[in-house]
Amino acid sequence: MSDDDELEERLGPMIPESARPRVQDYGFDLEETLSSVLSIRTHIPDDGFTAETLGTERGGNAALISSDGLVVTIGYLVTEAETVWLFDGDGRAIPGHVVGYDQETGFGLVQALQKLDLPPLELGSSDSLRVGDPAILAGCGGVKHAVSAEVVARREFAGYWEYMLDNAIFTAPPHPLWGGSALIGSDGTLRGIGSLYVQQSTDGKEPVDVNMVVPIDILKPIMEELMRYGKTSKPPRPWLGMFTTEVDGSVVVAGVADNGPAQRADVQLGDIVFGVGGQPVNDMVQMYRKIWSQGAAGAEIPLNLQRSGDRVEVHVQSISRGDLLKGPQLH
Repeated sequence: MSDDDELEERLGPMIPESARPRVQDYGFDLEETLSSVLSIRTHIPDDGFTAETLGTERGGNAALISSDGLVVTIGYLVTEAETVWLFDGDGRAIPGHVVGYDQETGFGLVQALQKLDLPPLELGSSDSLRVGDPAILAGCGGVKHAVSAEVVARREFAGYWEYMLDNAIFTAPPHPLWGGSALIGSDGTLRGIGSLYVQQSTDGKEPVDVNMVVPIDILKPIMEELMRYGKTSKPPRPWLGMFTTEVDGSVVVAGVADNGPAQRADVQLGDIVFGVGGQPVNDMVQMYRKIWSQGAAGAEIPLNLQRSGDRVEVHVQSISRGDLLKGPQLH
């Protein structure tokens, strides 16, 4: 494979010209701003806890946020990474090191180990983004790899992997290489980091394809701790190793982690979670809030389940998911 072919594969498909941002529509240097969006490639050891579910070779985007080479990306790209490479839009490779990862927000920080000679993105305000506001969702590679998007929703988001955001950002049209992409506001500041490609249905309309973006404002209070210690001082949330989905207004167990707390407590595929400690739950947001209200990691979590028409109560001895993960290694 030629260098050009490798660069094209890394950057992903080009965005159709009609969907790209137009230079003349912005009061800042669009090309210069987009040059601060990098490509990131990581390798995770075969025996990593996340290797089976997320793979050992991961790739996406990242945003430069300081002149000394600090980069922010979405955490699943760097979780347990033993090797990190950053690439600019010209294909120049720069080694990196994982500085920190926060499971609660989903952000990961990486330090470039060589000078990047690129202008960092200023952190803007994600709280000020409203439905209908224009934005750019950018991958590495400049305008040709950026989408002229619109904020289509601000709402809670619950992920099956025991993750929740209070006020996630949803944008459309979606970016084809969304992981770690930079959400840039009309003022040229960084407003969020792309996380997922999902379908959203509102007001009974047909589902539309959107990207879920993690708001940058929730990084600001924890960034100093992540840079200094690799994690926050906040006690970790209880983790059950229980993967759930919502079906017809019920929370259904779709899987459990091998030898995880839920499996050890005999939580089974197809169980319906209708309560936590006797308090009813109707969706995953309610369930997570009630689970996390039981205390920090290590707390015993009482789950009220319906199984084959019978009601069952199980007590899950939670743990910290971070205890299962390999820590960053400097190479």
